[in-house]
Amino acid sequence: MAEIILIQISGDDRPGVTSALTGVLASYGVDILDIGQSVIHNQLILGILIRIPKESESAPVIKDVMFKGYELGVNVKFRPIKEDTYGLWVSEQGKPRHIVTLVADRITGKQISKITGIIAENGLNIDIINRLSGRIPQDGGPAPRYACVEFSVRGIPHELDKIRSAFLQMASEDQVDIALQEDNAFRRNRRIVAFDMDSTLIQTEVIDELAKAAGSGEEVSRITESAMRGEIDFQESLRRRLRTLKGLDASIMDKIAAQLPMTEGAERLISNLRKFGYKTAIISGGFTYFGENLKKKLGVDYVHANKLIVRDGKLTGEVEGAIVDGPRKAQLLREIADKENISLQQVIAVGDGANDLPMLSIAGLGIAFHAKPKVKKGAGQAISHYGLDSILYLIGLRDRETD
Repeated sequence: MAEIILIQISGDDRPGVTSALTGVLASYGVDILDIGQSVIHNQLILGILIRIPKESESAPVIKDVMFKGYELGVNVKFRPIKEDTYGLWVSEQGKPRHIVTLVADRITGKQISKITGIIAENGLNIDIINRLSGRIPQDGGPAPRYACVEFSVRGIPHELDKIRSAFLQMASEDQVDIALQEDNAFRRNRRIVAFDMDSTLIQTEVIDELAKAAGSGEEVSRITESAMRGEIDFQESLRRRLRTLKGLDASIMDKIAAQLPMTEGAERLISNLRKFGYKTAIISGGFTYFGENLKKKLGVDYVHANKLIVRDGKLTGEVEGAIVDGPRKAQLLREIADKENISLQQVIAVGDGANDLPMLSIAGLGIAFHAKPKVKKGAGQAISHYGLDSILYLIGLRDRETD
C-alpha cells in the first residue's frame, strides 16, 4: 500500500530551499498531493503532502530529506497520514469558500481573536491568512494608509445572516470594516464598479447646495426629513424639492460643480480601477450636469442621473424624462452589464441611501458606504470607517499592486 506522509519544513527563507527538497523527492518518484508555503519576516513555513509509490519504502526518502534539510539549515518534521484521514480530507474538496476582509487603522490581537472566534463559531475553518496592506515601518517612516488582513475560510456557515450580523456588530464596536464574500470565479473577475454620486463619490447632496443658492435650504431639508421618515417616496420628494429651485440662475451650477468636495479615496480608487481595466459608472438620483463634470475629472465611463431642464438661463424646477429612483437605478445597472456583456455577478455597486438598495442587492458585490443601519443590513457589505479606496482590498488587491 502506498504511504502518505506530511512533511513540515521551517527555518530561514532563502532561494533554492523548495527546489532542493523537492529534488530529493523527485529522485524517488514521489507524488506530491498538496503543497503550501508562506513566509513571515523571512521565516519559511512549507508543507508538502507526499505519496510514496507502493514499490518504494519511506525510510530512504525520509532519511535523504532530513539530510538535505540539515544541509540547508532548516527544520524538517514528518507525520504519517492514515488512509481514512486522507479520504476525509479529499471528500471536503468542493465545499464553499468565503473571503473575510478586515480593514483597520492597525491590526491588533483583539481584532484577530474576535474575528477568528466568529468564524469558528459559525462552522468555518480558516485555510489561509494573507496581509494585503504594506509592511509597517518602526523608524517613523511612512506607514500604509490602512491595515488589511484577508482570511480564506472553508465550509458552510451555520447561518449566513447571523455571521454577517456578528461582523457588523464587531465593526461598529471596534471601529473597523469587515466584509464577507463568497470566494468564486465571479469574485475574482469583477469588471464594473457603479457608484451613487451624492454622499458617495462626493461628500455632499447637490440638491442641498442648489437649494441654499435658491434660498430654499430649510424647506428642502424638511422635505428630505419627511422622505426619510417614509411619509413620501423618493420621486415625490424630489419633485417637491425641485419646485423650490424654479427660477434659479443656471450659471450657479458651474460654481457648485467646481467646489464639490470629493469623498476620501475616490480619486485613488477610480484611477486604480482604470489601471486594472475596470469600467466605472455613476448611477445617481442627482443630476447629470454634476455627474458629467465628475466623468471628465475622474475618467468615469457611464453617467446616468436626472437631467435638469433649463430655459432662458433659469432652472424650471423639473427634470427631463423618468426620474432615476431606486428601481430605475437597478434597471440602469442591468443595462450597463448587458452592454458590457457581463454577468451582474461581475458588478460592484456602491451607495449610501435606501434608494441604492435595489442596485446594491442585484450586484455581485453590493457595498453600503457610510450608510445607515438599514442600508448596511440590506447591502450585505459595508464600509463605515474608511475611504472609498479601501474597496481595493475587497477585490483582493495588495498595496504593492496599487498606486
